[in-house]
Amino acid sequence: MAQREIEEELFVDQYTLGLVGPDQEWAGTVADGGTIETYTPPGCWGPMITPEFRGGHEVTRPIRVEGASVGDAVALHIHDVEVTSMATSTGSMAEREDAFGDDPFVDHRCPECGTKWPETIVEGTGEESIKCAECGANASSFGFEYGYTVAFDDDGTVGITLDEDAAHDLAENADEVMDIPENSRQHPILLYEPGEMPGTLGRLRPFIGNVGTTPPVTMPDSHNAGDFGQFLIGADHDYGIESEADLEDRTDGHMDIPQVRAGATLICPVKVDGAGIYVGDLHANQGDGELSLHTTDVSGTVRMDVEVIDGLELDGPVLLPPEEDLPFISKPYSDAEREAGHDLADQHGVDLEDDMGPIQVIGSGATVNDATQNAFDRATKLLDMSEGEVRSRCTFTGGVQIGRLPGVVQLDLLAPMAVLEERGIDHLVREQYDL
Repeated sequence: MAQREIEEELFVDQYTLGLVGPDQEWAGTVADGGTIETYTPPGCWGPMITPEFRGGHEVTRPIRVEGASVGDAVALHIHDVEVTSMATSTGSMAEREDAFGDDPFVDHRCPECGTKWPETIVEGTGEESIKCAECGANASSFGFEYGYTVAFDDDGTVGITLDEDAAHDLAENADEVMDIPENSRQHPILLYEPGEMPGTLGRLRPFIGNVGTTPPVTMPDSHNAGDFGQFLIGADHDYGIESEADLEDRTDGHMDIPQVRAGATLICPVKVDGAGIYVGDLHANQGDGELSLHTTDVSGTVRMDVEVIDGLELDGPVLLPPEEDLPFISKPYSDAEREAGHDLADQHGVDLEDDMGPIQVIGSGATVNDATQNAFDRATKLLDMSEGEVRSRCTFTGGVQIGRLPGVVQLDLLAPMAVLEERGIDHLVREQYDL
C-alpha cells in the first residue's frame, strides 16, 4: 500500500473485489481531523450474484489516516448517509450448491466448466441471467428462497414492495435504477426481479452495514465479524483459517447495526498502521437482527470526520449512537433525575455517581450468547472492571441489543466518566451527548 499526499477532505469511489486486508491498495490518506466522503455500490446481493467476487460485499479501498498506528483507535463521526438508489431487491436466499465449494459467499465456481471466480455476462433478466463468460452456464451461487423488490419515494422516507410486472420493468434498467457506480464490478440484484409480498409499505432509515478498519490479515469483507467469520474455519479456499483463535485478527467492520447511521460516532480499533478505514454495504432500512440475513442494499454516499485516539487498545468497535436510539435506561440523566438522585443519596448517606455517559461495546461470535460474552470481555478490558461489575452496570443502566443474528450485539451501559477519561474517550461521549 503506497502512501499518498495527506488530504483534509478525501473522496473515495474505488472498491475492492470483496476483500479487506493489508494487501489492498490505499485509496488515499486523510488528515487526522479530516473528512472522508465515500460513494459506494450495494453490498450483499450484488456481489453475491457476481461470481468473480471473493466476498459478499463491495467496500471501498482502505483509507489511510494520518498518525494512526497499531494500538490506537480512530473515531468516525458520521454526519450523512444518503441513498442514491431508487429501488432494490432482497429477501431470504437459496444456495445453488454446485456453484461453490465450501462457502457460497467466497469460493465461487462455474457449475458447468468449473472455472473458479469466473467472469460473467448478463443475458436478459431473472435468476438465470448471470452467465459464465467461458461456457454460458448460469454461474451465480444464489437465488431467492423468498424475494421482493422495493421502490423508494423521492424523499427517501418510505418504500413499497412491487408485483412481478413492476419488478420486471425495473430489472430492464437495473444499473441506472440502482445507481451502480462507474467503478463497481457487481451485477445489480434488481436483475432477479422478485415480486413477492407486493404492496407492503415500510419506513426507511439508512445506515452503514460494513464500516471500520482494516484487519492485519486478508479476509472476505463480509466475514470480518465473529459470526460470518466462522465459515472461514477449516475452509479449503484461499482465505480459510485453522481455528477460532485466528478470528482474533478481525476488526468487526461487518456489524449490520441500524444505529450506525448519521449522527453516530463509531470508535474503531487500529490493527494496521494507517488504520485503513473502509465503507460499504449501505442499507435503506433494517429491523434489529436482520432476520432474513439480508435487507435493502443500496448505493449511496457517506460523509464522516476522522479523529485518532492515541493508545486506546480496543479489540473491537465501540458505538456512540444518536441519543434517540439509546435504550430508555441508558440515556443521559436529565436535570430533574440528577436532583432526585442527589436527594436520595443524601437520604441514605451515599455519594452519588451521576457523572456517567452512554457507550455501546460491540461483540461478535458464532451465536448471540458467544457475541454477548465477547462484548463482556471487551468491556471489562476497556473499563478495567470485573465481569461481574460490567454485568451489573449493564443490568441496572443498560442491556444488550441484537445487531445481527446469529452473532453481533451491542452491550449498553452508562459508564463512569472518570473511567472514560482515563481511557481518553470522555470527550467523545461528552460531545456526543452534550454532557
